[in-house]
Amino acid sequence: MRQYAAGHDWLTIVHLPSYAPDLNPVEGVWSLLRRGPLANVASTDDDHLEHTLRRGLRHIQRHPELIDDCLTGTGLRVAHYPTTTLRTGQ
Repeated sequence: MRQYAAGHDWLTIVHLPSYAPDLNPVEGVWSLLRRGPLANVASTDDDHLEHTLRRGLRHIQRHPELIDDCLTGTGLRVAHYPTTTLRTGQ
């Protein structure tokens, strides 16, 4: 892997600890769900749980600032790089 990375200047490898929920934006999404629609809910069956989760995820989807906050909470940032087309056989 190191040899491959050394040959591709566009690739950056960052070593992360094996378990780091504070660096995982998905943990923020779960936190929003646990504190929101899943708070104090006793699901009657799988369908009820699925409906509750979907409703909560739709709410998050309609409010992109919530996702931004989950990413910001990690201290990470999104870097936008120009896209390139990969050619097979190289």
